[in-house]
Amino acid sequence: MSESVGLRATVAEDEAFLQRVYASTRAEEVARIGWDAAQQQAFLQMQYQAQRRSYLMQFPAAEYYIIQRTAEDVGRMIVDRSSDVLWLIDISLLSEHRSAGLGSTLIGDLQAQAARVGKPVALHVDKSNRARHLYERLGFVKTADGDIYIEMAWRPSAEQMG
Repeated sequence: MSESVGLRATVAEDEAFLQRVYASTRAEEVARIGWDAAQQQAFLQMQYQAQRRSYLMQFPAAEYYIIQRTAEDVGRMIVDRSSDVLWLIDISLLSEHRSAGLGSTLIGDLQAQAARVGKPVALHVDKSNRARHLYERLGFVKTADGDIYIEMAWRPSAEQMG
């Protein structure tokens, strides 16, 4: 990829941007409900806050990042490295930056980091999320099946760890 893609730690001033990223991931779904713009915004803000609290409770050691593309903020990534599994808790891009290889690049970097320390990478994905195909293409396989989400994992090969 000729463009520079990277991560930086989130700061308090990123809150509005993080809400915008979250809203962009649910915009199509919420638009189908038929609410006006104010109702949609209120619902998405409530859902963002609920997700944020849930992540903080479930993954207190998680690292929160802003994804940058040529120094422009374009998404978020949340990773928990505190257990024997490297958890990709969330990776989300603003809609205009999807399907450009950024997710593949960042997940590939995460897989390389995991291989260096001999850990698998695991994630949960909504069954209807198109990103599931990306994860499969990158070598993730289904390890558990829930009502809404499936758990997927990627394990480094011996050669990758060597």
